[in-house]
Amino acid sequence: MKKILTTPIRNEDIEQLSAGDIVFLDGYLVTCRDMGHRRLIDLGRKLPVELDGMAILHAGPIVAKDGEGWKMISIGPTTSMRMEVHEKEFIRQTGVKLIIGKGGMGPETVAGCAEYKAVHAVFPGGCAVLAASEVEKIERVEWLDLGMPEALWVSRVKNFGPLIISIDTKGNNLFEMNKARFNEKKVPIVEEISKQVRFIK
Repeated sequence: MKKILTTPIRNEDIEQLSAGDIVFLDGYLVTCRDMGHRRLIDLGRKLPVELDGMAILHAGPIVAKDGEGWKMISIGPTTSMRMEVHEKEFIRQTGVKLIIGKGGMGPETVAGCAEYKAVHAVFPGGCAVLAASEVEKIERVEWLDLGMPEALWVSRVKNFGPLIISIDTKGNNLFEMNKARFNEKKVPIVEEISKQVRFIK
């Protein structure tokens, strides 16, 4: 059955999710990446967007003027690991429930997701235009002084995904689990190949 998260997201909505599950998002999605995290955590500035129960996307979107409003052209995820140093505190301060990005995140984010009940999910790379097609409307933009990629774009989305849960509320990290599984399979294969291969000197 297709799993859909709808903002505002409650703890009970995500506590049942496990790393590896695939979900979609309905409701509000806010782009927030490096500078947004730094302004909140390092500079102590209040975010101009309420994120309690909401979803953020580590992304640098391409947006175009559309009459009096804006139109999303492209909204691909950016590397989440850059936010690792701030994410646990970001989750604590904002109450954000769904963090979407690219690639895995580290132990601090895992701890933050478990302690404050949040999940991290990855959106497939190379699908930025598809993601933009799932944006129904850009409601507003904040901190545009940071430039288009770093501004906080508040969008209403429908069926945004697929989103693969990479960190769940139980402390599981899909990337670390897959790495361990890969290494377990790799050792006997490398040993077998080493028996067969002779290096030419």
